[in-house]
Amino acid sequence: MSIPVRKFDAVIVGAGGAGLRAAIQLSEAGLKTAVLSKVFPTRSHTVAAQGGVSASLGNSEEDHWHWHMYDTVKGSDWLGDQDAIEFMCRKAPEVVVELEHFGMPFDRTDEGKIYQRPFGGHMSNFGEKPVRRACAAADRTGHAMLHALYQRNVKANTQFFVEWMALDLIRDEDGQVLGVIALEMETGEVVAFHAKATVFATGGAGRIFYSSTNAFINTGDGLGMAARAGIPLEDMEFWQFHPTGVAGAGVLITEGVRGEGGILRNAAGERFMERYAPNAKDLASRDVVSRAMVTEINEGRGCGPNKDFVTLDITHLDPATIMKRLPGIREISIQFAGIDPIKAPIPVVPTCHYQMGGIPTNYKGQVINENGSTVTGFYAAGECACASVHGANRLGTNSLLDLLVFGKSSGDTVIEDMAKMPKTHKELPANFADKTLARLARLENQKNGSNVHETRLAMQRTMQNHCGVFRFKDKLEEGVQKILEIEKQVAITEIKDKSKVWNTARVEALELDNLIEVAKSTMICANARKESRGAHVRDDAPDTAEFPNGRNDKEWHKHTLWQRDGNKLSYKPVNMTPLSVETIALKTRSY
Repeated sequence: MSIPVRKFDAVIVGAGGAGLRAAIQLSEAGLKTAVLSKVFPTRSHTVAAQGGVSASLGNSEEDHWHWHMYDTVKGSDWLGDQDAIEFMCRKAPEVVVELEHFGMPFDRTDEGKIYQRPFGGHMSNFGEKPVRRACAAADRTGHAMLHALYQRNVKANTQFFVEWMALDLIRDEDGQVLGVIALEMETGEVVAFHAKATVFATGGAGRIFYSSTNAFINTGDGLGMAARAGIPLEDMEFWQFHPTGVAGAGVLITEGVRGEGGILRNAAGERFMERYAPNAKDLASRDVVSRAMVTEINEGRGCGPNKDFVTLDITHLDPATIMKRLPGIREISIQFAGIDPIKAPIPVVPTCHYQMGGIPTNYKGQVINENGSTVTGFYAAGECACASVHGANRLGTNSLLDLLVFGKSSGDTVIEDMAKMPKTHKELPANFADKTLARLARLENQKNGSNVHETRLAMQRTMQNHCGVFRFKDKLEEGVQKILEIEKQVAITEIKDKSKVWNTARVEALELDNLIEVAKSTMICANARKESRGAHVRDDAPDTAEFPNGRNDKEWHKHTLWQRDGNKLSYKPVNMTPLSVETIALKTRSY
């Protein structure tokens, strides 16, 4: 069976911050650019980002990109690649000012400069004291950013394919990526997008967990496609649990609430973070705060009838400040917790928020093979990519920065690489669509198979129970076996609805194909890493004099690479060599 083929210079999968920023570079350079998105661009998950985008502008006080770089390396627990981190932090002021010129409505200081708030882990003078570095538009920074970037793309005549789901990469016998095969949700039509350059900006995969701040569209599509195409996934054991999701709902309460003066309290009303991070307190790094909260709950100091959450208190703030700086948070608290934060504290609990790992790339956005070579024609940016600037734990507000810097960088690299390519497209292999069509045919013809919803729920509960904020040796080993059993159920999922038009059952089954790849890689990598580092904390890697915080730099200061074929693991060194400054040497991480 042949399928229609559409040709473009570049195809971008994903229309969140990274995809839109890359598209601006390509479209404004005159390249014929297609952007595929499962949802309308301004409904991409970037819209949910609240707190800010980090840049050392120094608008209200002294700041320096080198201090931002130090905080990012420290936040990553020294697993971040220092060349990529330097590149990101140095570019930060440039891309934020550029975004402002695109029409981003940042809040302003009385002097008319971009408003910046303090944020967890951001310090001045190499950890001396908290600094204002998060450039914010109230508590709707991602929403404002997405609209500014989309409008710029409309001006640049970027071609959008809305409500399309990419299914698989097209690779030839040389390993070159020649585009993607995609499904139009409205009609059920399958089409090949043939391109000289393919950019993945598909976002995260937080929906592998039962409790997540992630949108339902965050199903790891880019990671699943890359894994099936033989490309490794990097550092998949590292998942950030955001300290403050609304208890029972998982909806995000931005770290900006603590940046504005919010305080975490236990059942006794105690400001407990002073015991865990005496200097940074409530503005310590996210993994530190999340573990402190879980410890309070586990030791019986949680709030509520089941003692299963703590509270975030802003009742001491001026109501006018809350209404000006945190209007969306007040609305979320009222809607999802039934509490007006002006009058009472918000019930919060750590919930899965962000993946630090992903498709291996360099700081230019080029995808990297297991042997260190680049994959011709393939690029990635944003949460689906691993540059690796976040290492073992992402610093708050660096996610929006990541989108801007590496979205733009990948676009620039595509332009540079395309100038060296032939003017005509390389021919597609004769059998390029066979595996995708076989996967779709299997769904159409499956009898007596497993239920998609029940199988996905089993996966999510297994990940939550066996690979959460704290990780236990026996639980991880058991979790690996459970996930491999669930994988067998994913291979025989059955859908009752066989229609073509707007068949959401088919889309959910295809999304589960991607989610299970991410879940497998996460559980297997977490089980293999026998240390505690950043967001990955094991009970059998205790805090000792030899291994502070359970971190073992002698054996585990390295990146994990997982291959789908045989669940094979390999490792590569962390790049400790910045582009232009001195290496930030290993040391114990504390706040």
